Amino acid sequence: MTAPTVTTSGASTSAVVDAAADLVAQLEREPHGQVSTSVYETGRLVADAPWLTGHGRRLAYLLGQQGADGAWGGAGGYALVPTASAVEALLAELVRADPAEPAGLTRADLAVAGIRGLIALARRLDADASMPDTPAADLIVPALAARIDAHLARLHDGNDPAVTGAPRALPRVDRRRLDAVGALLGTDRPVPDKLWHAYEVLGPAAAGRTEVGPVAGAVGASPAATAAWLGHRPSVEQAARTYLDDVVARHGGPVPCCTPITVFERSWTLATLTRVGLPVRPSPGLVAELAAALGSPGAATGPGLPADADTTSATLYALARLGRPVDPVSLVHYDLGSHFCTWRGEDGHSVTTNAHVLEALGWHARHTRDGAGRYRARVAALAGWLSDQQQPDGHWADRWHASPYYATCCVVLALAGYAPPGTATDSLDRAVDWVLATQRADGGWGRWSSTAEETAYAVHILLATGQRSRPGVPVVVRRALAHLPVDATEYPPLWHDKDLYAPLVIVRSAVLAARRLALGAAGPPSDGVPAAGDPGRPGHDHERLS
Repeated sequence: MTAPTVTTSGASTSAVVDAAADLVAQLEREPHGQVSTSVYETGRLVADAPWLTGHGRRLAYLLGQQGADGAWGGAGGYALVPTASAVEALLAELVRADPAEPAGLTRADLAVAGIRGLIALARRLDADASMPDTPAADLIVPALAARIDAHLARLHDGNDPAVTGAPRALPRVDRRRLDAVGALLGTDRPVPDKLWHAYEVLGPAAAGRTEVGPVAGAVGASPAATAAWLGHRPSVEQAARTYLDDVVARHGGPVPCCTPITVFERSWTLATLTRVGLPVRPSPGLVAELAAALGSPGAATGPGLPADADTTSATLYALARLGRPVDPVSLVHYDLGSHFCTWRGEDGHSVTTNAHVLEALGWHARHTRDGAGRYRARVAALAGWLSDQQQPDGHWADRWHASPYYATCCVVLALAGYAPPGTATDSLDRAVDWVLATQRADGGWGRWSSTAEETAYAVHILLATGQRSRPGVPVVVRRALAHLPVDATEYPPLWHDKDLYAPLVIVRSAVLAARRLALGAAGPPSDGVPAAGDPGRPGHDHERLS
């Protein structure tokens, strides 16, 4: 989609303000959140819940999403999880006694798609394609590979023509973590709550765990996990069935990976828009609900998921910018000394989680009477840790997003806003150099191609660091405007869950905020709307101590 023609910066700024106001209204109109559909999750419903309304539409969706090479999903290793799910789902349909035939499709169509996908999956596994650090990938791929092998054995043993010429089994897959989790589930030892988000691949041992069950109808905020949990129950749990029916109805058959995302969507969106000074006015009820989401361990992305430092920090920061600050004492639970974990027991670390923690703590250190004494030293140390994680070429990378532009933007905004004066200058300059060096010929930015989302992050990086007067930056930013449309509502999936997804409102808020900044750099608005926050302290001229 192309951007609207920019005749005056003022007129376009008004359009951004209006679009931002509508976005905030959507937070209340659609409280479940707006998320792109998932091949992985939809495949799990095809395999585990053929009784659920919309089964034929889900099969048609899988066939429609298949790539020219037979695989599903993103580039490289990002194809492993969705391809394994789609292949297993289609093979499961072939071995059923009463397979569905969606309108316009036959069993032969399902077989052709399944075998093409099988060959693509085998090729990737044989090449030892590395799996990106997406949640539960090291559980999902071996679990589904075993199911695929079982389906192939049954089809080959029955001389089914659907598998003529197809491999009899996939290449061997590392099962060590899956087997370790299965052994843990067979004991009475506690199991990390985060595992329930992938309940669907944990096997029969999970059925015996009494601590898992639906929260607001959802198991692990996941349609696939909820459907698998229902399959282990002797009778229907109505709240879980209603949750699934509602998700299917909202999305027309296919489903997203994680829903609802109410707190996640509201906190990220409001923080992004207010950071650049957009005059958003959420209702008192919405703000109260956001504050109520903060329990003693913080806030969770969705029902049935554990509270985490990332969502907690974004919620704290959004509330602070909205004039409803809450003491960030809940973040102490995640403090590891050198940095903060996303949740206790996390494998690895997340720079974006720590960037959001820095913003939450930094705001309180600067704006509250006791925050300076309690949090200033921790803010300085965390800013130093974040600077140390920078890559040699100037970018940062993270486990929650496929694009380095997201990670770099999160860290740059946090350092530019809250690092002690002068301590992050070199890191910020190197980040800007990297952004300038990686702009594409079409004026946008992106890991694989130019996208509105990644271009937005690049613009935030350039204009949050006091670089708008640097030679060449105004021209670079002006070229980016074509990639920052006001009215786009669909974006490619770049965020990490069980497969890649797009939190659509969150991404649109980043695009609108970046367009606001870019228009401010191109010239002052002429319609009476205040200019966006000045460089070096992004939007901080709009902060007020309440």
